[in-house]
Amino acid sequence: MAYDKFTVLTSTAVPLPIENVDTDQIIPARFLKATKREGFGDNLFRDWRYNSDDSPKQDFVLNNPIYSGKILVGGKNFGSGSSREHAAWAIYDYGFRCVISSFFADIFRGNALNIGILPVKVSDEFLDKIFKAIEADPKTELEVNLPEQTVTILANGDKELFIINGYKRHNMMNGFDDIDYLQDIKADIEAFAEKSVY
Repeated sequence: MAYDKFTVLTSTAVPLPIENVDTDQIIPARFLKATKREGFGDNLFRDWRYNSDDSPKQDFVLNNPIYSGKILVGGKNFGSGSSREHAAWAIYDYGFRCVISSFFADIFRGNALNIGILPVKVSDEFLDKIFKAIEADPKTELEVNLPEQTVTILANGDKELFIINGYKRHNMMNGFDDIDYLQDIKADIEAFAEKSVY
């Protein structure tokens, strides 16, 4: 399944300065019965967003109208815990296209890249600068430039490089998942197969 192409994303951001956010907090286990990648955004951070009577918790950031955007800024060690793909599905379905943190769990990072979410790992120091910029002005915009592999706080020009696997970078920029990539190089594969000697 192809996803939106990701080149340069300029957006305000939603701050979640909590460390060790695990996949059960991102999407509680009771919502994992569905097999389609739709509807999970409604239950993103469900137990943090809603009371037991389904009323919104006013002090949770996703319920605060002053914060919005396609970028989620999380604390260190984001996406730890179980390997459930649904955590990435929920983030994507909610509308986020990028998550910034100073450390990601490996499996979550892979799941995010596979469905079109860019996990951007920055230093602890730069992450702190982002949180402070958003705290000072919730309308602060960040620019995430995938071709140049940079994230910039546009209000002050502070910038940092991030690292991403070249294959995943190519796929994100073209809106490919792994199958789309193989389809894209199908002619090359067939030409190689014809030259092979058995």
